[in-house]
Amino acid sequence: MDAPTTTSADNGISGEGGGWFTPHKPVSPPNPEPAAPTAAAPEAGAPEARTAEPAAPKPGASHPMAPQPEASHPTAPQHEAPEPSTPRPAAPRPAPSPDAQLIQRTMAEIGPIADKVTSYFYALLFVNHPHLRGMFPASMDTQRDRLLKALLTAAEHIDNKQVLVTYLQHLGRGHRKYGTHAEHYPAVGEALLGALSHYATDSWNAETEAAWVRAYTTISQVMIDAAAEDERKSPPWWYAEVVSHDQRTPDIAVVTVRPDQPYPFLAGQYTSLETPWWPRIWRHYSFASAPRTDGLLSFHVKAVPAGWVSNALVHRARPGDTLRLGPPAGTMTVDHTTENGMLCLGGGTGIAPIKALIEDVAEHGERRPVEVFYGARSDHDLYDIDTMLRLQQSHPWLAVRPVVDRLDRHHVQLPDAVRDYGPWNEYDAYLSGPPGMIRNGIDALLGAGIPSERIRHDEFEELVAAAH
Repeated sequence: MDAPTTTSADNGISGEGGGWFTPHKPVSPPNPEPAAPTAAAPEAGAPEARTAEPAAPKPGASHPMAPQPEASHPTAPQHEAPEPSTPRPAAPRPAPSPDAQLIQRTMAEIGPIADKVTSYFYALLFVNHPHLRGMFPASMDTQRDRLLKALLTAAEHIDNKQVLVTYLQHLGRGHRKYGTHAEHYPAVGEALLGALSHYATDSWNAETEAAWVRAYTTISQVMIDAAAEDERKSPPWWYAEVVSHDQRTPDIAVVTVRPDQPYPFLAGQYTSLETPWWPRIWRHYSFASAPRTDGLLSFHVKAVPAGWVSNALVHRARPGDTLRLGPPAGTMTVDHTTENGMLCLGGGTGIAPIKALIEDVAEHGERRPVEVFYGARSDHDLYDIDTMLRLQQSHPWLAVRPVVDRLDRHHVQLPDAVRDYGPWNEYDAYLSGPPGMIRNGIDALLGAGIPSERIRHDEFEELVAAAH
């Protein structure tokens, strides 16, 4: 990848003065509302801790320029949960900046016609820059709004620098695997402004356009700078040979691969995988172990209905096949500077990174208490319980508690079990699993007295919500 020749927009946080993205009136497509092909960004920490994917095709996962939450962490402004006996009023929210107010007006206007805006966006992009069409997967008809939605979401939260800069830096590094270069970003920005100006007719004016230019300049420049820095120390992707395929259940497999060169990562992180059967389509999966001396990497994959990548990995992959790996991402890692206990909630295949965290604690020789709640909808979904129980037998500081969400009079859900086993005042919390489980788990943990800054997970949407 050619090194970016642009300069940083100030310190990588403010887009003012960046100057490299100069919008111009795009060439209109033949049809004012064309049914152009569309793409989607890679999924943001898919259900089951980035191991399950919504129904395919979800080809946008291979989009070369779409911001995608490949890594995020509770870096948003946090607040301690108030003591029950001394409630405190919530801190007043700062007023949105003038640019944020203008952007939010545009968002409100285009919300009801998002499909039209999306189609027009892609039509502009491919008509004005047809060479970019080859960077997208052939089929782009499912969840087509993810690219534009990601851009709009980042712009809408442009005031939340602490969350967005970390998020965008990870995106910039991750986008190297798509062959994205600095010169691609202006093309996307032009299509974005063209689509917004075409449909946001009531709110669009020179002042609004300038606000969007500044926002997009900030977004893209942070990504470009992060990619340039990463290029100096790592490849854009790794090839990895499948060395074992363990079919645990009819729809869950443990896939182990050997990278073609050293692959540095931390327990609790995740990566993106591309299979040879669906080129340019990537999905996120958590590492199921701490770094190993033999360099092997394992992933827990659950096949979902019509999921292209997950079904290929579960039902088609065999030893000898070659996959591609993106860079490691995510910050749901162990803080070895503290002696706090660890409270881990893993749902379904979300138990994979929890297992990696346990191994990491053991390898560091720590004896801090680690409490694991392994949530599942049925006994069948406790596919890795034997492994977890063996770890419990080997480490006296570890407790593993399976929680099956039974639909009977003994009905107990994971958040209820967590509350029942408290208190957790001296614990850091780690959550991995479906988004619904993470949301409910966060509510339960906050209610149990764990401050939000000690709750770790890798769901960007959750971070944005928490920060506001």
